[in-house]
Amino acid sequence: MKFQKSLFSKSSTLVSIALLAVSSAASAAGAHAGGHGDSPIGKPGVASKVSRTIDVEMANGMRFKPSEIQVKKGETIRFVLKNTDSVKHEFSLGTEKELLEHYEVMKKFPDMEHDEPNKISLAPGKRGEIIWQFTQADVVNFACLHPGHFDAGMKGQVKVAAK
Repeated sequence: MKFQKSLFSKSSTLVSIALLAVSSAASAAGAHAGGHGDSPIGKPGVASKVSRTIDVEMANGMRFKPSEIQVKKGETIRFVLKNTDSVKHEFSLGTEKELLEHYEVMKKFPDMEHDEPNKISLAPGKRGEIIWQFTQADVVNFACLHPGHFDAGMKGQVKVAAK
């Protein structure tokens, strides 16, 4: 009986360590499952409030087309994303700091899946969308955070004008 109890304790300890590691990685990524609420980059948008739609291509050569987007404070944008490349790409909105932190996590966990309103991963040939409201005049960055893509220049900016 002691052997079984000891084995259970070791298993519990290993599970606790694994959960702590995953939790730490998620925290470093910026509240992975929780989304952003109303942050410096804005907040998840409501489909019925979309001001306009902007098509963004995830293209060959590790580029977004367009890589610079102009919006106004308060606008809710539907980003329609299409991956026209032959590799998987991601569109992730965030501050420069958030994106760099998340990029470091993606390097360690390259197959990470996202369930956040400001991120989408698309396989080659696939389409998807993000609806986002820009609540502050500033610059909001976006990037593909798959290992190597960000370093190759797959990034851009949304310039949010005061109105």
